[in-house]
Amino acid sequence: MNAADTKTVLAALGADGGTARIVGGAVRNALMGEPVSDIDIATTETPERVMALLTAKGIKTVPTGLDHGTVTAVTPSRHFEITTLRADIATDGRRADVAFTGDWLTDAQRRDFTINALYCDADGTVHDPLGGAADIAARRVRFIGDAHQRIREDYLRILRFFRFHAHYGKGEPDGEALRACADERDGLKQLSGERVRDELLKIASAEAGPAAYRQMAASGILTIVLPEATRLDRFEKLVEIETTQLFRPEADPILRLGSMLDLDQAGVSALASRLRLSNRDRDRLAAMLTDPTKIVCYMSMREMRRALYRMGVELFKDRVSLGWADDRRGHNAFQWRALLAMADSWERPVLALTGDMIKAAGVPEGPEIGRVRAEVEEWWIDSDFIEDEFSIIERLKAVVQATVF
Repeated sequence: MNAADTKTVLAALGADGGTARIVGGAVRNALMGEPVSDIDIATTETPERVMALLTAKGIKTVPTGLDHGTVTAVTPSRHFEITTLRADIATDGRRADVAFTGDWLTDAQRRDFTINALYCDADGTVHDPLGGAADIAARRVRFIGDAHQRIREDYLRILRFFRFHAHYGKGEPDGEALRACADERDGLKQLSGERVRDELLKIASAEAGPAAYRQMAASGILTIVLPEATRLDRFEKLVEIETTQLFRPEADPILRLGSMLDLDQAGVSALASRLRLSNRDRDRLAAMLTDPTKIVCYMSMREMRRALYRMGVELFKDRVSLGWADDRRGHNAFQWRALLAMADSWERPVLALTGDMIKAAGVPEGPEIGRVRAEVEEWWIDSDFIEDEFSIIERLKAVVQATVF
Protein backbone atom coordinates (compact mmCIF):
# COMPACT_ATOMS: atom_id res chain seq x y z
CA MET A 1 0.00 0.00 0.00
CA ASN A 2 3.04 2.26 0.27
CA ALA A 3 3.86 2.07 -3.44
CA ALA A 4 4.55 5.32 -5.26
CA ASP A 5 1.48 5.02 -7.50
CA THR A 6 -0.76 4.58 -4.45
CA LYS A 7 0.61 7.72 -2.84
CA THR A 8 0.30 9.63 -6.10
CA VAL A 9 -3.38 8.74 -6.49
CA LEU A 10 -4.18 9.59 -2.86
CA ALA A 11 -2.34 12.91 -3.15
CA ALA A 12 -4.21 13.80 -6.34
CA LEU A 13 -7.56 13.09 -4.70
CA GLY A 14 -6.66 15.31 -1.75
CA ALA A 15 -5.29 18.18 -3.81
CA ASP A 16 -8.42 20.32 -3.56
CA GLY A 17 -9.34 19.83 0.09
CA GLY A 18 -11.06 16.46 -0.22
CA THR A 19 -10.13 13.33 1.71
CA ALA A 20 -9.24 9.93 0.29
CA ARG A 21 -8.44 6.75 2.20
CA ILE A 22 -7.65 3.17 1.32
CA VAL A 23 -10.59 1.03 2.39
CA GLY A 24 -11.70 -2.55 2.84
CA GLY A 25 -9.73 -5.59 1.83
CA ALA A 26 -6.35 -3.93 1.43
CA VAL A 27 -6.47 -2.52 4.97
CA ARG A 28 -7.86 -5.76 6.37
CA ASN A 29 -5.18 -7.89 4.75
CA ALA A 30 -2.37 -5.54 5.73
CA LEU A 31 -3.44 -5.73 9.38
CA MET A 32 -3.74 -9.51 9.17
CA GLY A 33 -0.36 -9.92 7.54
CA GLU A 34 -2.01 -11.33 4.43
CA PRO A 35 -1.02 -10.43 0.84
CA VAL A 36 -2.59 -7.26 -0.53
CA SER A 37 -3.75 -7.41 -4.14
CA ASP A 38 -6.52 -4.99 -5.08
CA ILE A 39 -6.50 -1.52 -3.54
CA ASP A 40 -9.84 0.24 -3.20
CA ILE A 41 -10.09 3.90 -2.23
CA ALA A 42 -12.97 5.81 -0.65
CA THR A 43 -13.21 9.56 -1.05
CA THR A 44 -15.36 12.54 -0.18
CA GLU A 45 -15.03 13.79 -3.76
CA THR A 46 -17.81 13.13 -6.29
CA PRO A 47 -17.07 10.87 -9.28
CA GLU A 48 -16.84 13.87 -11.61
CA ARG A 49 -14.38 15.59 -9.28
CA VAL A 50 -12.39 12.35 -8.95
CA MET A 51 -11.92 12.19 -12.73
CA ALA A 52 -11.01 15.86 -12.94
CA LEU A 53 -8.47 15.68 -10.10
CA LEU A 54 -6.79 12.56 -11.47
CA THR A 55 -6.75 13.81 -15.05
CA ALA A 56 -5.08 17.02 -13.86
CA LYS A 57 -2.21 14.88 -12.56
CA GLY A 58 -1.95 12.87 -15.77
CA ILE A 59 -3.62 9.76 -14.36
CA LYS A 60 -5.92 7.88 -16.73
CA THR A 61 -9.48 7.33 -15.50
CA VAL A 62 -12.26 4.96 -16.51
CA PRO A 63 -15.88 5.75 -15.50
CA THR A 64 -16.54 2.23 -14.22
CA GLY A 65 -19.85 2.89 -12.48
CA LEU A 66 -20.69 6.54 -12.08
CA ASP A 67 -24.21 5.89 -10.80
CA HIS A 68 -22.70 4.00 -7.90
CA GLY A 69 -19.90 6.50 -7.46
CA THR A 70 -17.07 4.38 -8.83
CA VAL A 71 -14.17 5.45 -11.04
CA THR A 72 -11.12 3.36 -11.91
CA ALA A 73 -7.68 4.99 -11.92
CA VAL A 74 -5.15 3.33 -14.22
CA THR A 75 -1.47 3.66 -13.28
CA PRO A 76 1.63 1.84 -14.54
CA SER A 77 1.66 -0.54 -11.55
CA ARG A 78 -2.02 -1.23 -10.90
CA HIS A 79 -5.65 -0.18 -11.18
CA PHE A 80 -7.39 1.55 -8.28
CA GLU A 81 -11.15 1.43 -7.78
CA ILE A 82 -12.17 4.77 -6.29
CA THR A 83 -15.65 5.20 -4.85
CA THR A 84 -17.36 8.25 -3.38
CA LEU A 85 -18.66 7.82 0.18
CA ARG A 86 -22.19 6.45 -0.04
CA ALA A 87 -25.40 5.84 1.85
CA ASP A 88 -27.95 3.23 0.79
CA ILE A 89 -31.35 4.72 0.04
CA ALA A 90 -33.04 1.54 -1.29
CA THR A 91 -32.11 -2.15 -1.47
CA ASP A 92 -33.81 -5.19 -3.00
CA GLY A 93 -31.67 -8.05 -1.73
CA ARG A 94 -29.36 -7.95 -4.74
CA ARG A 95 -28.23 -4.37 -5.25
CA ALA A 96 -28.57 -0.93 -3.70
CA ASP A 97 -29.55 2.52 -4.86
CA VAL A 98 -27.14 4.96 -3.28
CA ALA A 99 -26.73 8.63 -2.48
CA PHE A 100 -23.35 10.27 -2.08
CA THR A 101 -22.36 11.54 1.35
CA GLY A 102 -19.44 13.21 3.03
CA ASP A 103 -19.83 11.21 6.23
CA TRP A 104 -17.31 8.42 6.84
CA LEU A 105 -19.40 6.68 9.52
CA THR A 106 -22.42 6.51 7.22
CA ASP A 107 -20.24 4.92 4.54
CA ALA A 108 -18.85 2.40 7.04
CA GLN A 109 -22.28 1.42 8.34
CA ARG A 110 -23.49 0.35 4.88
CA ARG A 111 -20.68 -2.20 4.50
CA ASP A 112 -21.02 -5.90 5.29
CA PHE A 113 -18.50 -6.89 7.99
CA THR A 114 -16.58 -4.92 10.58
CA ILE A 115 -13.27 -6.21 9.21
CA ASN A 116 -14.12 -4.58 5.87
CA ALA A 117 -15.00 -1.19 7.38
CA LEU A 118 -11.46 0.00 8.03
CA TYR A 119 -9.92 3.06 6.37
CA CYS A 120 -6.26 4.02 6.05
CA ASP A 121 -4.77 7.45 5.31
CA ALA A 122 -1.74 7.94 3.08
CA ASP A 123 0.44 8.28 6.21
CA GLY A 124 -0.67 4.88 7.51
CA THR A 125 -3.19 6.08 10.09
CA VAL A 126 -6.00 3.52 10.40
CA HIS A 127 -9.55 4.69 11.07
CA ASP A 128 -11.72 2.06 12.75
CA PRO A 129 -15.24 3.38 13.32
CA LEU A 130 -16.91 0.03 14.05
CA GLY A 131 -14.40 -2.12 15.92
CA GLY A 132 -13.02 -3.99 12.96
CA ALA A 133 -9.45 -4.01 14.30
CA ALA A 134 -10.50 -5.95 17.39
CA ASP A 135 -12.32 -8.48 15.21
CA ILE A 136 -9.23 -8.81 13.04
CA ALA A 137 -7.11 -9.49 16.12
CA ALA A 138 -9.60 -12.16 17.19
CA ARG A 139 -9.95 -13.50 13.63
CA ARG A 140 -13.70 -13.00 13.98
CA VAL A 141 -16.07 -12.23 11.09
CA ARG A 142 -19.01 -10.16 12.34
CA PHE A 143 -21.78 -8.33 10.52
CA ILE A 144 -22.07 -4.59 11.01
CA GLY A 145 -25.11 -3.77 13.13
CA ASP A 146 -28.16 -6.00 12.64
CA ALA A 147 -27.04 -9.13 10.77
CA HIS A 148 -30.54 -9.75 9.40
CA GLN A 149 -30.71 -6.24 7.97
CA ARG A 150 -27.25 -6.46 6.41
CA ILE A 151 -28.21 -9.74 4.75
CA ARG A 152 -31.54 -8.44 3.45
CA GLU A 153 -29.67 -5.63 1.71
CA ASP A 154 -27.83 -8.22 -0.36
CA TYR A 155 -28.41 -11.93 0.20
CA LEU A 156 -25.02 -12.74 -1.28
CA ARG A 157 -23.65 -11.64 2.09
CA ILE A 158 -24.68 -15.04 3.43
CA LEU A 159 -22.13 -16.73 1.19
CA ARG A 160 -19.63 -13.93 1.74
CA PHE A 161 -19.86 -14.57 5.48
CA PHE A 162 -18.84 -18.20 5.02
CA ARG A 163 -16.14 -17.21 2.55
CA PHE A 164 -14.57 -14.63 4.84
CA HIS A 165 -14.73 -16.95 7.84
CA ALA A 166 -13.13 -19.75 5.80
CA HIS A 167 -10.28 -17.51 4.66
CA TYR A 168 -9.77 -15.26 7.68
CA GLY A 169 -11.75 -16.61 10.64
CA LYS A 170 -10.57 -18.69 13.55
CA GLY A 171 -12.61 -21.12 15.62
CA GLU A 172 -16.37 -21.38 15.31
CA PRO A 173 -18.28 -18.80 13.25
CA ASP A 174 -20.01 -15.94 15.03
CA GLY A 175 -23.23 -17.39 16.44
CA GLU A 176 -25.44 -14.40 15.75
CA ALA A 177 -24.23 -14.23 12.16
CA LEU A 178 -24.72 -17.96 11.65
CA ARG A 179 -28.30 -17.82 12.92
CA ALA A 180 -29.09 -14.85 10.71
CA CYS A 181 -27.66 -16.62 7.65
CA ALA A 182 -29.81 -19.67 8.36
CA ASP A 183 -32.92 -17.56 8.93
CA GLU A 184 -32.48 -15.57 5.72
CA ARG A 185 -31.30 -18.41 3.47
CA ASP A 186 -34.37 -18.41 1.21
CA GLY A 187 -33.26 -15.03 -0.11
CA LEU A 188 -30.39 -16.79 -1.86
CA LYS A 189 -32.89 -18.08 -4.43
CA GLN A 190 -33.17 -14.64 -6.03
CA LEU A 191 -29.45 -14.31 -6.76
CA SER A 192 -27.93 -14.89 -10.19
CA GLY A 193 -26.05 -18.09 -10.87
CA GLU A 194 -22.85 -16.17 -11.60
CA ARG A 195 -22.76 -14.47 -8.19
CA VAL A 196 -23.48 -17.72 -6.35
CA ARG A 197 -20.89 -19.60 -8.42
CA ASP A 198 -18.13 -17.11 -7.69
CA GLU A 199 -18.69 -17.30 -3.94
CA LEU A 200 -18.97 -21.09 -3.89
CA LEU A 201 -15.66 -21.46 -5.71
CA LYS A 202 -13.95 -18.94 -3.44
CA ILE A 203 -15.19 -20.79 -0.35
CA ALA A 204 -14.01 -24.09 -1.80
CA SER A 205 -10.57 -22.59 -2.41
CA ALA A 206 -9.98 -21.91 1.28
CA GLU A 207 -8.05 -24.38 3.41
CA ALA A 208 -11.01 -24.25 5.79
CA GLY A 209 -13.42 -24.69 2.88
CA PRO A 210 -14.63 -28.15 3.97
CA ALA A 211 -15.63 -26.85 7.40
CA ALA A 212 -17.47 -23.94 5.76
CA TYR A 213 -19.38 -26.31 3.49
CA ARG A 214 -20.30 -28.48 6.47
CA GLN A 215 -21.57 -25.38 8.27
CA MET A 216 -23.59 -24.35 5.21
CA ALA A 217 -25.06 -27.84 5.04
CA ALA A 218 -26.00 -27.79 8.73
CA SER A 219 -27.64 -24.37 8.29
CA GLY A 220 -29.80 -25.51 5.37
CA ILE A 221 -27.94 -23.20 3.00
CA LEU A 222 -26.18 -25.80 0.87
CA THR A 223 -29.46 -27.42 -0.17
CA ILE A 224 -30.39 -24.09 -1.77
CA VAL A 225 -27.15 -23.13 -3.51
CA LEU A 226 -25.55 -26.52 -4.22
CA PRO A 227 -27.86 -29.47 -3.48
CA GLU A 228 -25.64 -31.65 -5.70
CA ALA A 229 -22.84 -31.55 -3.10
CA THR A 230 -23.34 -35.08 -1.78
CA ARG A 231 -19.65 -35.97 -1.41
CA LEU A 232 -18.38 -33.55 1.20
CA ASP A 233 -16.41 -36.46 2.65
CA ARG A 234 -14.35 -36.69 -0.54
CA PHE A 235 -13.94 -32.89 -0.62
CA GLU A 236 -12.58 -32.96 2.93
CA LYS A 237 -10.13 -35.73 2.05
CA LEU A 238 -8.96 -33.95 -1.10
CA VAL A 239 -8.19 -30.74 0.81
CA GLU A 240 -6.37 -32.76 3.46
CA ILE A 241 -4.26 -34.41 0.75
CA GLU A 242 -3.51 -31.10 -0.94
CA THR A 243 -2.45 -29.39 2.28
CA THR A 244 -0.54 -32.22 3.98
CA GLN A 245 0.78 -34.31 1.08
CA LEU A 246 1.07 -32.17 -2.04
CA PHE A 247 1.59 -28.66 -0.63
CA ARG A 248 0.02 -27.11 -3.70
CA PRO A 249 0.58 -23.33 -3.69
CA GLU A 250 -2.91 -22.59 -4.99
CA ALA A 251 -6.19 -24.42 -4.74
CA ASP A 252 -7.94 -25.65 -7.88
CA PRO A 253 -11.58 -24.63 -7.28
CA ILE A 254 -13.04 -26.67 -10.15
CA LEU A 255 -11.31 -29.84 -8.96
CA ARG A 256 -12.54 -29.14 -5.44
CA LEU A 257 -16.06 -28.57 -6.74
CA GLY A 258 -15.89 -31.83 -8.66
CA SER A 259 -14.81 -33.70 -5.54
CA MET A 260 -18.15 -32.80 -3.89
CA LEU A 261 -20.25 -34.14 -6.76
CA ASP A 262 -21.52 -37.51 -7.92
CA LEU A 263 -23.23 -36.65 -11.19
CA ASP A 264 -23.75 -38.07 -14.65
CA GLN A 265 -23.41 -36.04 -17.84
CA ALA A 266 -26.94 -34.66 -17.61
CA GLY A 267 -26.45 -33.68 -13.98
CA VAL A 268 -23.26 -31.81 -14.78
CA SER A 269 -24.98 -29.99 -17.65
CA ALA A 270 -27.83 -28.89 -15.39
CA LEU A 271 -25.42 -27.69 -12.70
CA ALA A 272 -23.28 -25.85 -15.24
CA SER A 273 -26.33 -24.12 -16.68
CA ARG A 274 -27.57 -22.98 -13.28
CA LEU A 275 -24.19 -21.70 -12.09
CA ARG A 276 -23.24 -20.32 -15.51
CA LEU A 277 -20.01 -22.31 -15.64
CA SER A 278 -17.79 -21.82 -18.67
CA ASN A 279 -17.91 -24.53 -21.33
CA ARG A 280 -14.39 -25.52 -20.38
CA ASP A 281 -15.23 -25.93 -16.70
CA ARG A 282 -18.42 -27.82 -17.57
CA ASP A 283 -16.55 -30.22 -19.83
CA ARG A 284 -13.78 -30.70 -17.27
CA LEU A 285 -16.29 -31.55 -14.54
CA ALA A 286 -18.14 -33.96 -16.81
CA ALA A 287 -14.92 -35.71 -17.78
CA MET A 288 -13.57 -36.11 -14.25
CA LEU A 289 -16.91 -37.47 -13.02
CA THR A 290 -17.91 -39.72 -15.93
CA ASP A 291 -14.74 -40.92 -17.69
CA PRO A 292 -14.79 -44.75 -17.58
CA THR A 293 -11.03 -45.29 -17.44
CA LYS A 294 -10.05 -47.36 -14.40
CA ILE A 295 -7.61 -45.38 -12.28
CA VAL A 296 -5.98 -47.22 -9.37
CA CYS A 297 -2.89 -46.48 -7.32
CA TYR A 298 -1.24 -49.73 -8.44
CA MET A 299 -1.32 -48.95 -12.18
CA SER A 300 1.65 -50.28 -14.10
CA MET A 301 3.82 -47.87 -16.06
CA ARG A 302 2.31 -49.23 -19.26
CA GLU A 303 -1.24 -48.71 -18.01
CA MET A 304 -0.35 -45.22 -16.85
CA ARG A 305 1.13 -44.24 -20.22
CA ARG A 306 -1.92 -45.58 -22.05
CA ALA A 307 -4.29 -43.67 -19.75
CA LEU A 308 -2.29 -40.46 -20.10
CA TYR A 309 -2.32 -40.73 -23.88
CA ARG A 310 -6.06 -41.32 -24.08
CA MET A 311 -7.12 -38.89 -21.34
CA GLY A 312 -4.54 -36.12 -21.41
CA VAL A 313 -2.58 -34.89 -18.41
CA GLU A 314 -5.29 -32.68 -16.85
CA LEU A 315 -8.02 -35.32 -16.83
CA PHE A 316 -5.58 -38.01 -15.67
CA LYS A 317 -4.48 -35.86 -12.73
CA ASP A 318 -8.08 -34.98 -11.91
CA ARG A 319 -9.02 -38.66 -11.82
CA VAL A 320 -5.95 -39.56 -9.77
CA SER A 321 -6.76 -36.79 -7.28
CA LEU A 322 -10.35 -37.99 -6.90
CA GLY A 323 -9.22 -41.60 -6.68
CA TRP A 324 -6.78 -40.72 -3.93
CA ALA A 325 -9.48 -38.79 -2.07
CA ASP A 326 -11.73 -41.87 -2.30
CA ASP A 327 -8.98 -44.17 -0.98
CA ARG A 328 -9.33 -44.62 2.77
CA ARG A 329 -6.13 -46.69 3.02
CA GLY A 330 -3.49 -44.25 4.16
CA HIS A 331 -0.59 -46.50 3.17
CA ASN A 332 -1.21 -45.89 -0.56
CA ALA A 333 -0.19 -42.22 -0.49
CA PHE A 334 3.23 -42.89 -2.04
CA GLN A 335 1.72 -44.62 -5.08
CA TRP A 336 -0.88 -41.89 -5.67
CA ARG A 337 1.73 -39.18 -5.33
CA ALA A 338 3.99 -41.02 -7.77
CA LEU A 339 1.22 -41.12 -10.38
CA LEU A 340 0.80 -37.35 -10.17
CA ALA A 341 4.55 -36.81 -10.39
CA MET A 342 4.89 -39.06 -13.43
CA ALA A 343 2.02 -37.26 -15.14
CA ASP A 344 3.84 -33.95 -14.68
CA SER A 345 6.97 -35.31 -16.37
CA TRP A 346 5.19 -37.26 -19.13
CA GLU A 347 5.72 -36.19 -22.73
CA ARG A 348 3.06 -37.16 -25.24
CA PRO A 349 4.51 -39.58 -27.83
CA VAL A 350 3.90 -38.99 -31.52
CA LEU A 351 3.00 -41.78 -33.91
CA ALA A 352 5.48 -41.69 -36.78
CA LEU A 353 2.84 -42.22 -39.44
CA THR A 354 1.81 -39.51 -41.90
CA GLY A 355 -1.00 -39.27 -44.39
CA ASP A 356 1.53 -39.49 -47.23
CA MET A 357 2.86 -42.76 -45.81
CA ILE A 358 -0.66 -44.17 -45.69
CA LYS A 359 -1.36 -43.07 -49.27
CA ALA A 360 1.94 -44.59 -50.37
CA ALA A 361 0.72 -47.90 -48.94
CA GLY A 362 -2.15 -47.79 -51.42
CA VAL A 363 -4.96 -46.16 -49.43
CA PRO A 364 -7.02 -43.76 -51.58
CA GLU A 365 -7.57 -40.14 -50.57
CA GLY A 366 -10.58 -39.71 -48.29
CA PRO A 367 -11.96 -41.03 -45.00
CA GLU A 368 -10.14 -44.36 -45.38
CA ILE A 369 -6.88 -42.60 -44.48
CA GLY A 370 -8.24 -41.60 -41.08
CA ARG A 371 -9.70 -45.05 -40.46
CA VAL A 372 -6.44 -46.82 -41.31
CA ARG A 373 -4.43 -44.44 -39.17
CA ALA A 374 -6.77 -45.06 -36.22
CA GLU A 375 -6.33 -48.83 -36.66
CA VAL A 376 -2.54 -48.51 -36.60
CA GLU A 377 -2.69 -46.10 -33.68
CA GLU A 378 -4.68 -48.60 -31.58
CA TRP A 379 -2.00 -51.24 -32.21
CA TRP A 380 0.73 -48.68 -31.42
CA ILE A 381 -0.90 -47.79 -28.10
CA ASP A 382 -1.26 -51.47 -27.18
CA SER A 383 2.41 -51.91 -28.12
CA ASP A 384 3.31 -49.27 -25.53
CA PHE A 385 4.06 -46.60 -28.14
CA ILE A 386 6.76 -48.49 -30.00
CA GLU A 387 9.23 -46.15 -31.73
CA ASP A 388 10.47 -48.62 -34.36
CA GLU A 389 9.40 -47.16 -37.71
CA PHE A 390 9.87 -50.49 -39.48
CA SER A 391 7.35 -52.16 -37.15
CA ILE A 392 4.90 -49.31 -37.70
CA ILE A 393 5.19 -49.64 -41.50
CA GLU A 394 4.73 -53.41 -41.28
CA ARG A 395 1.59 -52.92 -39.21
CA LEU A 396 0.33 -50.36 -41.73
CA LYS A 397 0.84 -52.84 -44.56
CA ALA A 398 -1.02 -55.54 -42.64
CA VAL A 399 -3.98 -53.25 -41.93
CA VAL A 400 -4.15 -52.07 -45.55
CA GLN A 401 -3.92 -55.59 -46.94
CA ALA A 402 -6.63 -56.91 -44.62
CA THR A 403 -9.11 -54.04 -44.73
CA VAL A 404 -8.59 -51.99 -47.90
CA PHE A 405 -7.93 -54.41 -50.77
